[in-house]
Amino acid sequence: MFACGWGGNQFTPLLLMYRRLGGYSALSVDAFLGAYVVGLVPGLLLAGPVSDRRGRRPVLVAGTVASALASLVLCFGGQGAWAIYAGRLVTGVAVGIAMSVGSSWVKELSAGPDGGLPARRAALCLTAGFGLGAGVAGAVAQWGPWPMVSPYAVHLLLTVAIPVLLLRVPETRPPLARAAGSLRGLLAALMSDLRVPAPARRRFRLVVLPMAPWVFGSAGLAYAVMPQLVGSRAGDWGLAYATGLTVLTLGMGVAVQPVAKRLRGGAPVAAMAVMLLGAVPCAANAVVLSTWLAAAAAAVLGAGYGIAVVSGLLEIQRMAGADDLAGLTGLYYLLAYAGFLLPAVLAALSAWLSYPVMLSAVAAAALICLGLVVTGARAAATAAAE
Repeated sequence: MFACGWGGNQFTPLLLMYRRLGGYSALSVDAFLGAYVVGLVPGLLLAGPVSDRRGRRPVLVAGTVASALASLVLCFGGQGAWAIYAGRLVTGVAVGIAMSVGSSWVKELSAGPDGGLPARRAALCLTAGFGLGAGVAGAVAQWGPWPMVSPYAVHLLLTVAIPVLLLRVPETRPPLARAAGSLRGLLAALMSDLRVPAPARRRFRLVVLPMAPWVFGSAGLAYAVMPQLVGSRAGDWGLAYATGLTVLTLGMGVAVQPVAKRLRGGAPVAAMAVMLLGAVPCAANAVVLSTWLAAAAAAVLGAGYGIAVVSGLLEIQRMAGADDLAGLTGLYYLLAYAGFLLPAVLAALSAWLSYPVMLSAVAAAALICLGLVVTGARAAATAAAE
């Protein structure tokens, strides 16, 4: 999970490099991020239910191999956009597998009275991979040789032995005999794994659904939108600055994750409140263009990310049964990653709207989602009391 997270986020601080050295427009580099999200869809929606029937190990081995293959393809990014789109697409598939299958495998391998431990372990592995991958890739691209190749070579070397190591991890979901049925039957079974259990649907709609897109929407604001807005103020240190924002955001996400355990049922409300506190300075910074204000906003958004990703996983693990855990985990992460399309949407709309207007609308959306989550949390508390 750490290695796939590394591969998933190593590209993000390199956006400025592709704009300056590759000559791509802001819309093009944000579209590269969009290709990653497209690849996440099959990885998140299909890999989890397949692993429920075929076993966790073979699916996660395939995801790790895909992550290494994606870095190999990205090494050819200097030859044309095709390699970047293809590499990012395969990277998305790999990260989707790591999130849905890896998170479920970690939960099944974890034992003890602390019910929140599996969610924190899974979130920590992914977030550490996201942060260190971005930090190392940005540093290598800023100061190392062959900036369009060497960052991906580091990840390739990191990942190459992991599929062999995975063979030593105990399997928790032995293949089911009924998994060998017709394709139509398998697809029907996969869809059933993505269905939220009836008793949890109201809380899912009012709490998980409005919060989930902010998990990676906040990350997109912090280390994709902000560096491009203030990149001219950073000068020749733009790539290092973008890397610093990425590491700061995800470092804060790691630091606050233990807080989500103490907040219990109120964690989603706290997460959305912190998201709002981070979105407001982003809107202000679209006017003042301060590197320091961007850093402050990234730190706050990183804290919101950390609380949201853990609390969302805890919500899903409470809702899911043993046979649909991976499927619902994948569904949750798919909703979370929908927020990562935000930079591309803003770049596309920038032809008609200014960033101060658009980011003010984003802050207003955060306020609305906070209201929905508060309503859902109160409704759940009332139902539990009755």
